[in-house]
Amino acid sequence: MQLKNYSKSDIRAFVKDMITGKVKTLEFYRNFTLEASRDIKKTTKYDSMREEIQNEIYHLDRQMSALINMQRDMQKVLNSSTDVVKLGSLVITNKARFYISVSLGEFFYDGERFYAISAESPMARMMMGKQAGDEFTLNGIHQLIEKVF
Repeated sequence: MQLKNYSKSDIRAFVKDMITGKVKTLEFYRNFTLEASRDIKKTTKYDSMREEIQNEIYHLDRQMSALINMQRDMQKVLNSSTDVVKLGSLVITNKARFYISVSLGEFFYDGERFYAISAESPMARMMMGKQAGDEFTLNGIHQLIEKVF
């Protein structure tokens, strides 16, 4: 894997924008679903349809709550440079690139694949406190930390 210098503040802003975009998309779907539920006739013939829509609204609300928690958690993510892995670190291993922040999963930035993982994830816990040159094994996969931003 080619070692590049990444701007951690740009990646942080990118992740925050991704979460904001997901919130806006979810708001659109929730509003659309609410509007659809109002248009359904109030007869027993449509009870099952109304129930399905209510279930969908419930699931959308749960997803929205998780995204809002992610936005709140991103406020805690530090942007300072560091040599050891901690919350806010950008970690480049010989296998992947990890941004220890929130559990957003895979994303692409500047044509490169990254993984936004929470500090509570097994991968992050395995890397915490380590620095460039340290190695670790998780789920039978051995990795070498090449750089910590």
